[in-house]
Amino acid sequence: MTTRNFQALFHPEAIALIGASDRPGSVGEVVARNLASGGFRGPLRFVNPKGKAILGQPSYPTVADLPETPDLAVIATPAAAVPGLVADLGARGCGAAIVLSAGFEANDAPTEALRQALLDAAKPHLLRIVGPNCLGFLSPGHGINASFAKAAPPSGSVALVAQSGAVAAALMDWAPTHGLGFSHVVTLGNALDVDVADVLDHLGRDPETKAILLYLEGVRGARKFMSAARAAARSKPVVVIKGGRGQAGAKAAFSHTGALAGADAVYEAAFRRAGLLQVTELGDFLDAAATFAKGTPRLVRNLAILTNGGGAGVLAADALEREGTAPVELSEETRAALSKLAPANWSGRNPVDILGDAPAALYGQALEVLAKAPEVDAILALNCPTAVTDSTDAADAVINAAPRGWTPKPVLTAWLGGTGVVEARRRFARAGLPTFETPEAGVRAFALLRGYGLALDRLLHAPDGSEGAGDSATARAVVEGALAEGRTSLSPLEIQAVLGAYAIPIVETRIVGSPAEAGAAADDLGGEVALKVLSRDISHKSDVGGVRLGLEGASAVQAAADEILARVAALRPDARVEGFMLQPMLARPLAQEVLAGIVQDPVFGPLVMVGAGGVAVEVLKDRALGFPPLNDDLAREMVDATRISRLLKGFRDRPPADLARLAKVLVSLGRMATDLPEITELDLNPLLCDASGAVALDARIAVKRPDAATPSSAILPYPAHLARTVKVGDVTLCVRPIRPADAARLSEMVDLSTDHDVHLRFFGGMRHLSPDMTARLTQLDYDRHMAFVAEAPDGEIWGVGRLVEDPEGDSGEYALMVRSDRQDLGIGRMLLKEVLDYAAARGLKEVWGDVARENHRMRAMADAFGFRTHTDEDDMARVRVVLRIPEPA
Repeated sequence: MTTRNFQALFHPEAIALIGASDRPGSVGEVVARNLASGGFRGPLRFVNPKGKAILGQPSYPTVADLPETPDLAVIATPAAAVPGLVADLGARGCGAAIVLSAGFEANDAPTEALRQALLDAAKPHLLRIVGPNCLGFLSPGHGINASFAKAAPPSGSVALVAQSGAVAAALMDWAPTHGLGFSHVVTLGNALDVDVADVLDHLGRDPETKAILLYLEGVRGARKFMSAARAAARSKPVVVIKGGRGQAGAKAAFSHTGALAGADAVYEAAFRRAGLLQVTELGDFLDAAATFAKGTPRLVRNLAILTNGGGAGVLAADALEREGTAPVELSEETRAALSKLAPANWSGRNPVDILGDAPAALYGQALEVLAKAPEVDAILALNCPTAVTDSTDAADAVINAAPRGWTPKPVLTAWLGGTGVVEARRRFARAGLPTFETPEAGVRAFALLRGYGLALDRLLHAPDGSEGAGDSATARAVVEGALAEGRTSLSPLEIQAVLGAYAIPIVETRIVGSPAEAGAAADDLGGEVALKVLSRDISHKSDVGGVRLGLEGASAVQAAADEILARVAALRPDARVEGFMLQPMLARPLAQEVLAGIVQDPVFGPLVMVGAGGVAVEVLKDRALGFPPLNDDLAREMVDATRISRLLKGFRDRPPADLARLAKVLVSLGRMATDLPEITELDLNPLLCDASGAVALDARIAVKRPDAATPSSAILPYPAHLARTVKVGDVTLCVRPIRPADAARLSEMVDLSTDHDVHLRFFGGMRHLSPDMTARLTQLDYDRHMAFVAEAPDGEIWGVGRLVEDPEGDSGEYALMVRSDRQDLGIGRMLLKEVLDYAAARGLKEVWGDVARENHRMRAMADAFGFRTHTDEDDMARVRVVLRIPEPA
């Protein structure tokens, strides 16, 4: 249901507390006091079965007795009574209920029945439930404290969403002393109805919220979460801290990839792909809130450090290096400007050390120079207290010199010390400048700003559906054949066929049944060979001495095969030996052994893995995970995140490996993971990587037919199946979903259109698409946003029809544009029909759009398709068409 009826939760006109009490210390009494003291301006009603006065106000025995219908209800009664109360509230037209009551947590049958009864009571009325078993909900700016929290935070611009009431309570208690306030605080409890994705969908579009803090312990519905998280992160910073970072997630013994894909690593990969900024400690959470309280500039890459203490500057520079960057090199012009102001023996570089006796005015003057320097994106001002200067005066100088507004150039501060700098920190907080206690904390804040810019860039890396394409039909036939025989793994020859279908190189493999046949095959191959035992019961051949390398000649190979059989009989008498594999030895002495593969996570579905390979992979635990679909940029980023990447880039006499080829292997694995959900694990180990490319020496593939519990890909891949050809007049057009590679041609379509047509499509005074807007229009989350292009035979785009679904999935907004010189051909009608057919197939109930009053052509077309004018104000009309009649409540 996502954001349906969230207006009742975030902006209620009337609130009722069910279970209000006058017993001191009870939840009903604490919540009543919090609601009464919050400053809510609308009617606030109390329901108590005895009808006694609560906090001097009358109460009502039942929901039916309330003088008006509450938009928002807060329930603090025993669990057994909650479903009936929700049914009563829904019948009266209440839109949302916060269920504080515990008693819904157990995994036994009676509790499951109680949970279902609660959902069944709410569903007919579309009443939304927050909780149960939650701390509550706060919206300080609207005077709402519907919680039993001890402390009510001040109003601010940062939202907090927490799956733990205890964590939320602690953060709210700390917030005032850190100068922080919240736009909203949402605690989710058991999240029977409203979940993390729902709240992210709302807060991502909430103008009162500049940034979102998310405390997360787990996710249900990975695709929904990823779509909501990516949408929110595109509009504002989302900072996440993950609780429960253990190994309770993906576990397997079949392959190295399965053994290495722990739940924590999977969540880290999910946050990274979704554009979220992950921190590890609650202190970092608070620092992030201070950093993003005013929003964030789009691009922050370089930091200048201003300090009156060399040691503090060195600590900041060291911390910056740990974050993967360094203080920006100042230009000659900037250094010359600083030299005119600073003492003769100032540092002369970044960090800008203006020395311990620097007067307050010099802080302000130096800050102004750095703020004007084009090479500087952000400034960290540090101060060490001395007896000859006043830290508070220095703080005032920084405040006065800081650029007005946060977006042009952020200024971060860290005044070191204790009681002597309390007033300075207070003034920074009042002025809206983030302030920290240490240089390292200030640098971490800068890293968050920088990280958000990088996260936005990462969100624009949208695979376009062409990457890694293979012969999926051949691969599927192999997998289906194995499943039809009841097998859960592929044979070596089948593995070769599947990998070959996706152009993933693997060394040639011969399969033989006996030591004598192994000797004969060795003669046929010639040269040195590798001999490996073939047994579906033995996952790791080296554990039983089942691998022999560098063998040459029939006799040597046959003798080695006999020895392997003897060792297997001694160590694993239960194992069924089916024969042996022989492979030619590759002479690649400078190659690095890499692990690459696919693993299925029980929550997020398939992921691709890369890291250090060989026999010690579980010991090294050097791996990076990525969500398919992948492109070259995302794959290279995965490789760069591993420790072995430093070796792959070359050292001493070893030239750099062909990282482009390794990236292509990962991209192909990602495509395979989405094409063949039957592959539960795939292991290429070792994958030899050197300057000449990448080739797998060994591989394992596990398969299983997906069932209802098998999650699909967390990110919907490019929907190539929606492409088709359409005859328009004398021209055959390809109508297909838009993809990132269309960016230049989309811009060209707009440039070739008239000013009037561009105005009718985009409104305002825009004439050309900016690179950022072009990226946003071509790089889509196909689970929520669709655009069909009409592509001419020469590749030009003649028109685009677009549909953006509302998060609740019942309606969508359409937009349409046809190139000015290609109008009157019927392309607009064709695209609008394409959009409406797609919307109907998605199950939407209605489609709407805003059409300029002067756009007579579009309004006539909308009328022809059954659209009706919903509102008609000023220069804009909103039209809508009903695709299907809503089912009766």
